[in-house]
Amino acid sequence: MSSRARSGDYTFEMKNIVIAAGYATRLGELTRNFPKPLLQIGESTILGRMLDDIDRIPDIDEHIIITNHRFAHIFEEWAAAQTYTKPVTIVDDGTSTNETRLGAVCDLLFAMDRLLIDDDLLVVAADNILMFSFREFVDFAKEKDSSCIMCHEQPSIERLQRTGVVVLDEDNKVLNMEEKPQVPKSHWAVPPFYIYLKKDLDLVRHSVENGCGKDAPGNLAHYMVDNTVMHAWPMTAGRFDIGSLDSYEEAKKLFG
Repeated sequence: MSSRARSGDYTFEMKNIVIAAGYATRLGELTRNFPKPLLQIGESTILGRMLDDIDRIPDIDEHIIITNHRFAHIFEEWAAAQTYTKPVTIVDDGTSTNETRLGAVCDLLFAMDRLLIDDDLLVVAADNILMFSFREFVDFAKEKDSSCIMCHEQPSIERLQRTGVVVLDEDNKVLNMEEKPQVPKSHWAVPPFYIYLKKDLDLVRHSVENGCGKDAPGNLAHYMVDNTVMHAWPMTAGRFDIGSLDSYEEAKKLFG
């Protein structure tokens, strides 16, 4: 355990950055002119359920939602009606089509540059319903005093071939990460939730110019694993990924 983690009153100065600039083309007409994260689930939204949890984490001091120009005004209207204890900032990346999208990694860099961000970061995808609290993840990063990813056991080789896969040591340090491996080296799959500490932000800022892929958030995680110490927090409960119309309908039945 690090010296600063042993300090009982230690907290991060952390921004919550929500990557929400995609166009959700797999949901068809439902998201042609409306952002997937704001789709209704019961009395809340996909994003609302996530922020209800994150807003309660003492280390978080701001929610930053990076979106595209087509949906920015919808997020602005939604944010104005919220009553979170931490401010909500909407960042418009200027794109209007799926073909001209920046990609998740470039969207993160865009928000960091636009808002002059120099704090610890919690970076999350906005299309999941979680059965655990992000506070556990933040506490894990404090304990390890390193940038972190999440992981969960995935028995299906077919599914492992469609995601990031990590190899860990006995201390949950990441030894290796591969994106969509044909022959996975473990059953630890990586969901799109990350913590990047302030001390590693220079690596983040220069990642794309140094060859990091732009489109998937896992590209940045893979780049960071290759360039700094990263640990992986094994999820303590499940998540529900809303990636299609069928999964959205199922989520409404399960969580609505």
